Amino acid sequence: MATNDTIADMLTRIRNANLARHQTTQVPSTKMTRNIAKVLREEGYIGDYEDVGEGSKRNLVISLKYKGKNRQPIITTLKRVSKPGLRVYSNKKELPRVLGGIGIAIISTSSGIMTDREARRQNLGGEVLCYVW
Repeated sequence: MATNDTIADMLTRIRNANLARHQTTQVPSTKMTRNIAKVLREEGYIGDYEDVGEGSKRNLVISLKYKGKNRQPIITTLKRVSKPGLRVYSNKKELPRVLGGIGIAIISTSSGIMTDREARRQNLGGEVLCYVW
């Protein structure tokens, strides 16, 4: 299935797998999805990810994290902010704080994909890709 918005597709697959309490989910592997998965792993929202397949049929296998006896998902909300039809940019002074710093905003900057905290630390602005909490 061809998709124009690979980021929204990735977030939707993670959201659906969380709701169904799956251990892993697969998303098409692109440079952008690998970088977003890296940020999610560093922030503790997902367990790990692995690049599988060969050629143009590469996929990321993302292992999801749950907490407690009744397996509540670590990720409660994934929200796409900047869309292909309406890009959302933010300068270094106006970077969003998600739930007062409890959640993260994933920002695409000139120095790569990073969280809002890291972008603030490096004095960078960029495209606000999504919110996670």
